[in-house]
Amino acid sequence: MNTVQQIYEAIQKKAPFQYQLGFDNAGFLVGRRNAPVDRVLIALDITRDVVDEAVELGAQLIVSHHPVIWEGVKQLTDVTPGGDLLLTMAEHGIAAICAHTNLDAVHGGVNDALAQRLGLTQIEQLKQDGVDASGRPYGIGRVGNTAGVPMYAPAFAAFVKESLGANGVRYVDARRPVRRVAVGGGACADEMFTALDAGCDTFVTADVKYDQFLEARALGITLMDAGHYATENVVCPKIVQYLSLKFPGIPVKISQTHQEAYGCV
Repeated sequence: MNTVQQIYEAIQKKAPFQYQLGFDNAGFLVGRRNAPVDRVLIALDITRDVVDEAVELGAQLIVSHHPVIWEGVKQLTDVTPGGDLLLTMAEHGIAAICAHTNLDAVHGGVNDALAQRLGLTQIEQLKQDGVDASGRPYGIGRVGNTAGVPMYAPAFAAFVKESLGANGVRYVDARRPVRRVAVGGGACADEMFTALDAGCDTFVTADVKYDQFLEARALGITLMDAGHYATENVVCPKIVQYLSLKFPGIPVKISQTHQEAYGCV
C-alpha cells in the first residue's frame, strides 16, 4: 500500500519544494503522512466541488497546483468557507499536497506544458532562478519559436484561445509577426522586460493589469492575457502522467468538476 508520504517524495523529486518562491505555501498541507492512498485526484485548485468529487471517488489524496492554505489559519471552524473546506477534508481523511511555484519553475512543469501546448519549438528558460543538483537550470517562464508561417496578433490570440480552452484572450497588438514567444503561466506580466531582453515579440501570460497593457504598447511587444486557469491547467495532465508512471497501481484522475472561475459574454 502506498502512502501520502511516498507520493509527496515523488513530487519532491520532480519539483523540489525548496524551489518555491518566498510568498508561496507549497508542500504537504493537509492530512497524515502515513495514511494509505489507493486513489488520487488532480486539480488546479482545491475547491468545495473538488473535495466533494474526491469524497464520491473515494480518493484519499488531492494533488493541486494552488495551495489550499495560503496564510496562517487562525480558526478551523465551519464559519468560513476555507475552514469548512479543511474540516470536510479532515472528516473524510483526504490529504492535500500542493505544488505551486516550484512546479512553475522546473523542467516539465507548468511553463514547459504551456509552451508545448502552444506548439513552440526550441524551448528555453525565460528567467533562471537557480540550478538543480543535476546542473539543470530552473526558473519561471519559457521562450520558444513558432512553427510555420508567422501569424499576427489577432490570429495568434484566436489560436491561443482554442489551444488552451480559454474563455477569451485580452491582448495588445504590437503589429509584428509572432515569431518568438515568451510564456508565463499565471500572473507573470512583470517579466515583460525579461521577455524583451530574450528577443521576444510576444508574451502570453495571465492576470495582466491595465497599466501593463499600456506599457506593452509603448514597448512594442504583443502582450496576451489568456487567463490564470487556462495558462496553468495545462499542467494537470502532466501530473497525472508522472504519478501514474510512478505508482502504476493507483488510479490517478483529473478533476471533472473544477472549471474556470468566471465566464465571459
